[in-house]
Amino acid sequence: MATVIQPVDQPVLMDGVSWEIYEALLADGGDHRQTRMAYDQGMLEIVTPSFEHEMFRDVVSGVAEEILDTRGQDYVRSGSVTLKQEELARGFEADASFYVTHVSRIRGLSRIDLHSDPPPDLVIEVDVSRSSLDKLPIYAALGVPDVWRCRSGRVYVYRLMDSSYVEVAQSGVLPGLTSTQLTAFVQEGLLEPRQTWRRRIQDWSRRTNPGDAPEPSNSMEN
Repeated sequence: MATVIQPVDQPVLMDGVSWEIYEALLADGGDHRQTRMAYDQGMLEIVTPSFEHEMFRDVVSGVAEEILDTRGQDYVRSGSVTLKQEELARGFEADASFYVTHVSRIRGLSRIDLHSDPPPDLVIEVDVSRSSLDKLPIYAALGVPDVWRCRSGRVYVYRLMDSSYVEVAQSGVLPGLTSTQLTAFVQEGLLEPRQTWRRRIQDWSRRTNPGDAPEPSNSMEN
């Protein structure tokens, strides 16, 4: 029998999927499942991340970690944790996520329950193949304050305002970090030796105090 092989990073989108089927699919692969899923009121997207996708995810996440570490801010990297609420009929698995403002409320937990626990302060979404399902309404319904969306090598920053997202110039979780500077760091991180790249971010973090206007970005500087 012939087998249909789905290319990585090409999402499979299904309509009319019940919440029970979504839950069963989440449980089926357990902690070793390679796919990521997003569910929005009967629409289910399943995608298998590619090497390129994971490279971008690690670099964008690395920028956040280096700045948080250099600034001495406490945080928990919550990764691709599954976040869902049945009554909203929505759920997702982020490419990466961080608790910063609410870190004290979730440290030590083995499971996140959005009925009693806050959502991550920052969700990172990498879209290499142009996702079929717009996940911003899912993030908004579940109350995620900041979203960084990486598309075509550029990172866009979104802030939750009045139940929907507005594209903004600078991160609310990491004040002073603009989308322009963030994009420059990501592009550098794909090309430079890891230690050189990390020192660049650390130097920038030390020079830029939270709330101050960020310095102009130039990927060829420093």
